[in-house]
Amino acid sequence: MSVQVIHDSKGNPAGVFIPMRDWNQLKKKYTDLSSYEIEEPSREQLISELKEAILELKAVEQGVKQARPLADLLNEL
Repeated sequence: MSVQVIHDSKGNPAGVFIPMRDWNQLKKKYTDLSSYEIEEPSREQLISELKEAILELKAVEQGVKQARPLADLLNEL
């Protein structure tokens, strides 16, 4: 297994990178690991969320809705 350690800007270990081939082998051996994976959104989900965001922006521009703090928006990412 070829695991790579990822370091932060101060040189401290911050995480690890596991190649997909190795990750898939680990998932076969340890079935609980699959529960940690996040499913990627479908194209339809992305389009729907973008449309919703555009409608929200229009509502803010029209004064119908109050803008949310930037921190809230970034937390959604």
